[in-house]
Amino acid sequence: MNDNQLLRYSRHILLDEIGIEGQEKILAANALVIGAGGLGSPVAFYLASAGMGRITLVDNDSVDLTNLQRQILHTTERVGQPKAESGKETLARINPEVEVVALKERVEGERLSELVRQASVVLDCSDNFATRHAVNRACVQHKVPLVSGAAIRMDGQISVFDTRGAESPCYACLFPPEQQFEEVLCSTMGVFAPLVGIIGTMQAAEALKLVADIGESLAGRLLLLDARNMEWTSIRVARNAACSVCG
Repeated sequence: MNDNQLLRYSRHILLDEIGIEGQEKILAANALVIGAGGLGSPVAFYLASAGMGRITLVDNDSVDLTNLQRQILHTTERVGQPKAESGKETLARINPEVEVVALKERVEGERLSELVRQASVVLDCSDNFATRHAVNRACVQHKVPLVSGAAIRMDGQISVFDTRGAESPCYACLFPPEQQFEEVLCSTMGVFAPLVGIIGTMQAAEALKLVADIGESLAGRLLLLDARNMEWTSIRVARNAACSVCG
């Protein structure tokens, strides 16, 4: 690190758990962020400010006025712009040293597989089961840790799926793709603005811990947040030997 980086990241370097070695791991890492909306906004903010070397921001949507209640990457002036490009512009102002790749596309198949293969960590900030399952399959295939978050109404959840560990479950162990789950969208059900900030910030924290190789991740645990009463519930999740993805 140069003198400017030592100063910028000094509060990380002061931490025994991170230090210079951990910060250098963060600077060398590549995060793939799927979704630049409510969850992707705080995720991208904190990854960029912490010095994540490369952030690939994927979103095929454009900024809408209804997004601005919670999607803090974007501004009123950018309504109509691609979210990925808007996010890149914001992150460049926060930390111009971070390389941000903005992709306005719905990645799937081989394209998704290749992006996951290149990543140090993947953060799923999407809002539908089809995307979550596709991202999970690619992460299992390439053994890349996945940090998954979700938020709707006043309820949030977060977990880490890291199949580099023999006992760690994947997303499909918890939500089998062959089962039908009700798809709920904030466009019809609503979402509490700070909730996505809480969950997204925790996703960024888990990703930074993973790439810096510090602490214990949420692998094997699902955290549920009831924001009405601000109560957390922790549930242990075991690997399913019969899982259609990682079993």
